[in-house]
Amino acid sequence: MIKVTRINNTVLYVNPDLIEFFEETPDTVITMTTGKKLIVLESVEELQERIIAYRKEVYAGLPKKVTR
Repeated sequence: MIKVTRINNTVLYVNPDLIEFFEETPDTVITMTTGKKLIVLESVEELQERIIAYRKEVYAGLPKKVTR
């Protein structure tokens, strides 16, 4: 999960696997695969960095592939 801040300063944790896309309009709007939209304070660049960090953390815990 990644941490985001709504425009009313409440914190929310979002599953990045459920993000369809995000855009700046000029507010940052996250559109989920469910169709729900979230307006957040973070920039698109911040969201990208958080998603990359999340994915690195998830994939770091995977067992290494055994080659024979």
